[in-house]
Amino acid sequence: MKRFLKAGLVLALAGAGLASQAAPTELVIATVNNGHMIEMQKLTPFFEKANPDIKLKWVTLEEGTLRQRVTTDIATKGGQFDVMTIGLYEAPIWSKKGWLQPIATDAAYDADDLLPAIRAGLSNEGKLYAAPFYGESSMLMYRKDLADKVGFKMPEQPTWAQVKELAGKIHDPKGGLYGMCLRGKPGWGDNMAFLTTLVNTNGGQWFDMQWKPQIDTKPWKDAINFYVDLMKAYGPPGASANSFNENLALFNEGKCGMWVDATIAASFISDPKQSKVADKVAFAQAPVAVTPKGANWLWTWNLAIPASSTKGAAAQTFVKWATSKEYVNLVAKEHGWGTVPTGTRKSTYANPEFQKVAKFAAAEKRAIDSANLSDSTLPKSPYVGVQYAAIPEFQAIGVAVGQQMSAALSGKVTVDQALKTSQTTAEREMKKAGYYK
Repeated sequence: MKRFLKAGLVLALAGAGLASQAAPTELVIATVNNGHMIEMQKLTPFFEKANPDIKLKWVTLEEGTLRQRVTTDIATKGGQFDVMTIGLYEAPIWSKKGWLQPIATDAAYDADDLLPAIRAGLSNEGKLYAAPFYGESSMLMYRKDLADKVGFKMPEQPTWAQVKELAGKIHDPKGGLYGMCLRGKPGWGDNMAFLTTLVNTNGGQWFDMQWKPQIDTKPWKDAINFYVDLMKAYGPPGASANSFNENLALFNEGKCGMWVDATIAASFISDPKQSKVADKVAFAQAPVAVTPKGANWLWTWNLAIPASSTKGAAAQTFVKWATSKEYVNLVAKEHGWGTVPTGTRKSTYANPEFQKVAKFAAAEKRAIDSANLSDSTLPKSPYVGVQYAAIPEFQAIGVAVGQQMSAALSGKVTVDQALKTSQTTAEREMKKAGYYK
């Protein structure tokens, strides 16, 4: 009897060993709760069917929460996540710190197909450290029917003066239409993303070559005064609380005559399922003032593998799948070319099927191609980034300045007061970090 029990125990243990060997590798993926990422999660079965040895577990978070969670995890080598969704801001900082595994690209992945500006922003010493899922710049989106009605022909690259002129002509608050919608909600990735481009094109910068903050200067004063005056005259009520999603909703309801924001919005406002004015929209480059430098931003959401992950091989397989030409084709096959993630690959823009449905494609690609992360300001700057400075201290500074700019827009402080307070805050942070005495 004991012999049979022993034999049974051996067989049971052997079976358990085989089961553990056959168990798939579970990848924990942290991502942001936007449309393209949610779509990627829905397509999980396609990946798991092709890779039965890998199981995907999603942790989906709001943008601010995502940044906090992944930053804490990677800095402490917590190992909670095997794949992280990170931005163009984090990629160069984290790769230099040795916090990311390089992406093991191969011929099938075709890294040369990535748009040059995007690839450069995600590379360090010739190696790609994050794979772009979708990319964007910023551009002007406007109601062509309203411009035609007042006899205004929009240039391909308008000036801010021209845009203000048109805003005044089409502004009709009694009819529920506002001449211009712009971000006002405070945050380094909210109002300051847009406002930094406005400062850039007015000839300003965040820091000079000695890393001294340049906020309380003429270009900043010109930019912020223009912004506050424009929004008070022709913006919607409560604009200081509006960011991308709020302005998208206003535009889709036919309440915005013009909107300068992320190029990714173009696919939403030109989709008749989402927008009441889909057949009336047109696109131009982001407006310019003193210089075209830095007038439009550059951003990507990317998939990266933390150095702390012990499942690097499986993570590489997933990251390459989700950012491949094949993935773009899968989305097109399942939901149509108008829904594919854009802003990353030349082949997407070269595809006739995409060109047919995406009337914004040429303007979007031109905006992305024109952005230069290492040369985005008229005076020379020591930092990389268009609408941000890629240094760890920028997040805190950008948030503090964003709060002041939102307060100026809502009339709680004057523009001069907001800039002075912002300058003091930035100087304190930069001195504390040891950039200068």
